[in-house]
Amino acid sequence: MNGTSLTTICLALLLSCACGAKPNGSKNKKPKQVVPAIECDVRAGKINLPEFIVKCPAHCKETKQQVYGTGVFASISSICNAAIHSGIITNMGGKVIVRKMAGQNIYKGSNSNGVRSLSLPKWRESFVVSVGKPKKGVIYPSTLDYVPSRPTYVKTTGQKEAKPPAATTVLPMTTTPEPTTTTTPEPTTTTPAPTTTTTTPPPPPTTTKARAAVHKVRDAGLRRPEAGSAIRRPPSSPVGPASPRRDWAPPNFPRPDWFPGARQPADVSYTAPDSGYTWSETDTSEVTAWDHRPDISEYERWFYNYGPYLPRSTDSDGNRRVPLDTTHTRVEPVDAWKPEVNPYESGFNVREQEPVPRAPEPVSQGDPNCKVDLAFLMDGSWSIGKRRFKIQKDFLSDVAQAINVGVAGPMMGIIQYGDDPVTELSLKSYSNSREVKLAVDKIVQKGGLSNVGKALTYINRQYFSDANGNRGGAPNVAVVLVDGWPTDKVEEASRLARESGINIFFVTIEGPDESEKANLVETNFVDKAVCRTNGFYSLPVNSWFALRKAVQPLVKRVCDTDRLLCSKTCLNANDIAFVIDGSSSVGTGNFRTVLQFVANVTQEFEISDTDTRVGAVQYTYEQRLEFGFGQYNNKGELLNAIKRINYWSGGTSTGAAITFAADQLFSKSKPNKRKIMIVITDGRSYDDVRVPALAVQSQGVIAYSIGIAWAAQDELEYIATDPDKEHSFFVDEFDNLYKFVPKIIQNICQEFNSQPRN
Repeated sequence: MNGTSLTTICLALLLSCACGAKPNGSKNKKPKQVVPAIECDVRAGKINLPEFIVKCPAHCKETKQQVYGTGVFASISSICNAAIHSGIITNMGGKVIVRKMAGQNIYKGSNSNGVRSLSLPKWRESFVVSVGKPKKGVIYPSTLDYVPSRPTYVKTTGQKEAKPPAATTVLPMTTTPEPTTTTTPEPTTTTPAPTTTTTTPPPPPTTTKARAAVHKVRDAGLRRPEAGSAIRRPPSSPVGPASPRRDWAPPNFPRPDWFPGARQPADVSYTAPDSGYTWSETDTSEVTAWDHRPDISEYERWFYNYGPYLPRSTDSDGNRRVPLDTTHTRVEPVDAWKPEVNPYESGFNVREQEPVPRAPEPVSQGDPNCKVDLAFLMDGSWSIGKRRFKIQKDFLSDVAQAINVGVAGPMMGIIQYGDDPVTELSLKSYSNSREVKLAVDKIVQKGGLSNVGKALTYINRQYFSDANGNRGGAPNVAVVLVDGWPTDKVEEASRLARESGINIFFVTIEGPDESEKANLVETNFVDKAVCRTNGFYSLPVNSWFALRKAVQPLVKRVCDTDRLLCSKTCLNANDIAFVIDGSSSVGTGNFRTVLQFVANVTQEFEISDTDTRVGAVQYTYEQRLEFGFGQYNNKGELLNAIKRINYWSGGTSTGAAITFAADQLFSKSKPNKRKIMIVITDGRSYDDVRVPALAVQSQGVIAYSIGIAWAAQDELEYIATDPDKEHSFFVDEFDNLYKFVPKIIQNICQEFNSQPRN
């Protein structure tokens, strides 16, 4: 009997183990990637994920959803049409992986795979697309989190907290544990407060009360509590009368991008596009947010303010200096507690020694005559040495004092470069000269090589952005400080930065002498890096000890906004005259095709009285001014005016038309505008074109000639500016005119970047 029973028990154990092994085996199966489908009109900026995979439907090309950029697209572009444009998918649809990235200062349009992308001067966010085949082991979100039109916040009341809508915000290979719900009664000295329900990730259960956080810090050697922890008053040492927990109203503005916030629980909603946090206060055994309540002891108040050490530097009034972008909140006394006040509008700060609030220091307005966004690229390479690095910091402090930093004047930022560039101060970090000087004093040398070209690429792609404080209405200025010479090439990076509208100054200290020039990576690097304007953008200094003498000359130049013409790009600094053949051989239908070509070229430029201006002349035997420079200062009005031009019909006198354009248009051109003439004709002229063409070119006009069908090749070359192959074009049919739009725009921009600015 005993043997039979023992055998039965063993068999039962084996069967239970076999049954229990099944689920574990199923868990090891490779998860299947679920690809969410989207419509053709979905834009990348509407999806609140940094990287994701989607499936595009067929026939998106026919929807003509707009795309901005080439290769790298602005986030307002259609995902599917951007993928077709890049050749990732065909018009039959397919899977696409989208990865977001920082915004750019310029997006260039192009025509690819039947999708026409448009140009865009600047946008806050970009994205790239790739083939929809995830790498091995990478799982993308199976649902998409769409950005709502308005931020959504969750309020905490005395009752149970409403569960926020589910939103998938996982990055590849990231999993989120299931939330659990716990309830903790509010400890009071009189009656118990209503319980508050919150959701937290499932850590191992603990029986430690919230107040134990203080003792834990003390036992660890009096370390300062980290952000996200809170100090709770023990019930044995009350300060003032006990009061129930009060809920804060949600702030009426998005959380700043520099605010780290509390540690994020797993079920926080990501429905607010700029926030990503749910603004509420709850009581849990695991504290996940700062406790704004003032009911703490004096010792805890001191510890929370200063930690185990005294502050290293103080102002004249004995209080520690507070940076503008502090993320802390001041602890108020109980009798001044105002739960209805928004702490981020009240100037709260835990760094204050005195509990009584002081009036904030007035924000400096700065010098309004020097309103520029100014970035310094300081040399942090090992070749400079510690002593000269200190001289360089003193120079930057003197410049900050001289330009009078302020919100209505110049804003100053600093990038230190070595092997790689690093942002020390963004443009929005500090709003007065005193704070900039204090921040400069704390900069530590980075070391490495002197890669100036890499630093210029960095400021062009990332630094001058809205997120870093770029104001848009102020010229962008970058001052490069170089000890000796760079260790990489700067010409191409500098050209692209200038094309984006950045004015580049070079201050070279102890530059190479004749015997050292053989060591240069790029000869004449300063001349290749700056605008060629008789030395306005270059400032050589013979010795580091003479660097301070360059403060005033440099400040005078960077504040001379009238001469900062490098902030003009190839798309906003022209007077363009179209000289259009309206002879009988053109015909009404072809004439409309020519007008469409004129509109396509005009579309690429920024149109206003201070940017690019456009005029048009139609000619036969006679000439007619259709509209002059500055007559239409809005792109929409200008395009409508081009469409309204009526076909004239008659003979062909191209030479007289060029002279007419010089008299009626270019004689009224502004001094700081580049003068460009585009002549469009379909036949040989009845008069001479050589003398009028040479005359107009001698006035500084850059002439392009476009011939169609029966146009004479020799006349096209006479009209065009040298070299002819870059300024003269010919097509067999009117319908092929559109092919030359990108080439003409490219040539105009290349010439703009290679010519001196006056």
